[in-house]
Amino acid sequence: MGTVYQINKGLNRPISFKGLKAQYIAYLSAGLVVLLLGFTVGYILGLPLVVLLPATGLLGGGLFVGVNFLSKRFGRYGLMKYLASRRVPVYLWFNSRKLFTQLKIGEGYGKK
Repeated sequence: MGTVYQINKGLNRPISFKGLKAQYIAYLSAGLVVLLLGFTVGYILGLPLVVLLPATGLLGGGLFVGVNFLSKRFGRYGLMKYLASRRVPVYLWFNSRKLFTQLKIGEGYGKK
């Protein structure tokens, strides 16, 4: 009898692979492609393998550690929110949504 694989673990759940969530899988794969291309270019240019292999291994290890760190620290959307919050101008910062949740409809739009 064949092995049965379970598909569709749940609706609206992010894709996860070995602890990586959502877009971090794409970041890791893009980084690995860049490492492969860098190794290839270095090999074609004639750099010795004694230099290329350890350098690629260290950069690959750093890539894995870095992407896992980002995935665990920020989660599914946290990195995008963090980067977006850093781009908000100082004069728009506020500590609470209370100002916006207590607005009456039509208030502030010239209606009396």
